[in-house]
Amino acid sequence: MTSVNTAIATDEIVAAPPLGQAVRVWARIGCLSFGGPAGQIALMHKVVVEEKRWISEERFLHALSYCMLLPGPEAQQLATYIGWLMHGVRGGLLAGLLFILPGFAVILLLSGLYAEFHETGWLTAVFFGLKAAVLAIVIEALLRLGGRALKNRFHHIVAAASFLGLFLLNLPFPLVVVLAGAAGFGLARYRARQEAEPKAGPRSLPTRPTTRSIARPLLVLVGWVLIWQSPLLIVRALDAPTDLLAEALSGEANVFGAVFIFFSKMAVITFGGAYAVLTYVAQIAVGHYAWLKPGEMLDGLALAETTPGPLVLVLCFVGFLAGYRNPVAMVPLAGGVFGAFLAAWATFVPSFVWIFAGAPFIERLRSNAMVSAALSAITAAIVGVILNLAVWFGLHVLFAEVGRVAILSTGVGLPLISLAWPEWRSIDIGAVALFVAAAIMLFRFKAGVVKILGVSALAGLAIKLGEAFL
Repeated sequence: MTSVNTAIATDEIVAAPPLGQAVRVWARIGCLSFGGPAGQIALMHKVVVEEKRWISEERFLHALSYCMLLPGPEAQQLATYIGWLMHGVRGGLLAGLLFILPGFAVILLLSGLYAEFHETGWLTAVFFGLKAAVLAIVIEALLRLGGRALKNRFHHIVAAASFLGLFLLNLPFPLVVVLAGAAGFGLARYRARQEAEPKAGPRSLPTRPTTRSIARPLLVLVGWVLIWQSPLLIVRALDAPTDLLAEALSGEANVFGAVFIFFSKMAVITFGGAYAVLTYVAQIAVGHYAWLKPGEMLDGLALAETTPGPLVLVLCFVGFLAGYRNPVAMVPLAGGVFGAFLAAWATFVPSFVWIFAGAPFIERLRSNAMVSAALSAITAAIVGVILNLAVWFGLHVLFAEVGRVAILSTGVGLPLISLAWPEWRSIDIGAVALFVAAAIMLFRFKAGVVKILGVSALAGLAIKLGEAFL
């Protein structure tokens, strides 16, 4: 156990394993992390908290609350945070990389096949069963997280408000999280004042951060930002006669420079996951840069949804096609691989920046009652967020057609309140059967994640093959 662990209470890090064992488990999680953020967080919770007991429920929720505040893929950031807690920077790097590398390798392969053959329909049969199994895992994690995170009536109210704000009002995800944190902070401050009023005598002043405590995270931040932007030197070498930065910012000439600069911008504004920026990325990639053709963004999203790892891997698909279709690329596949690499680097490296620079500071603030109350409220809101994701994911797994129904509209016809509503005749009986079977394996027989996903994948493939022959 490293020096990082000795500074953390023994009741919070239950049993940090040898690094080699952790690497094997993180690799397994990376290969099985289907189902978007809800499924990935559920899988991580089941393996790290319940099965391995490496970290306590409290520490898991505390880390998750911080990661939910950050731009970028929260599940990768959570893996990095937990890896950092157990084995320092080395553990964080390994956990974060192993979480995304399997998915990146798969999306790279699928992007190459798509660019060459322009066909994705065969993926439906391969991954049909996995989605139904992930839905059962998400529900189980939601029940466990809700039971532990919702400690009082206020937390239940925050979770319910979070779900309703997302499900009915379609509020932006970052707004929901910020409002929850502000509510928790405000309530704690009010209660502290109420308790302090009858007491006489001087009040103790809060501890202020020292110059040293601020300087170290700042140096770490600067160092990681330089690492993050280092591929610009490689791209510069490929196009030495031109002003790379000016052309990349303007979207002219250098395709690889434009890819890297564009996705670097996206990395710092992707609050709420991939769906929050997909429309904008599609608009710019198709309309401005012409990297993709109309409709290809949806194909890329289908590829990303059927691969392990963060859904934001769809940006690697965009980078691949941009590099593949680069007119100066001598070997299209090599150009595609390099474009995908630049998109991945620009998108995922910032997650390490936020964790290694911010997590030590967040750890020191855990003794602050106000900050702890704000994070507890955010954790309660996350229960509502995961419930909303579970409902959305479940509807799209079990039904072929899902729309939105307006309940209350403005005078000009814009919906104020609406909800996702399936076309009941489009229910997929095979998906329902697989979901029920996976739920029985999980809740009744306590089967492991690998067994559930494996059996579900084979059963789903058998169902689709059977449908094709009928």
